[in-house]
Amino acid sequence: MTTARDDLAKFEAILVAAIETDVPELVVARTTIGDFQSMIRSKSAASLGAWLQAAKTSLVSSFANGVEKDMAAVRNAIISPWSSGQPEGQITRSKLIKR
Repeated sequence: MTTARDDLAKFEAILVAAIETDVPELVVARTTIGDFQSMIRSKSAASLGAWLQAAKTSLVSSFANGVEKDMAAVRNAIISPWSSGQPEGQITRSKLIKR
């Protein structure tokens, strides 16, 4: 549901279209998730408040409640130029080797 439509095989696109027809709440949830991803990628937290209001009434409301509980940290994570992606990736790799 979160994969770009252009990246889906034909049968996957048909399946997603059928699901969306039967469960319109998933379309709203996918749009809400996409909006959050866009905020992170564009490093713009200006619409975070509006996003929270929309997300609270969708299937991702529990995620939105978590974001709201730690609003300052989320806002800083969005606008900060720093990322913990590289160290987290190395930790994950080390754990995988350890297993």
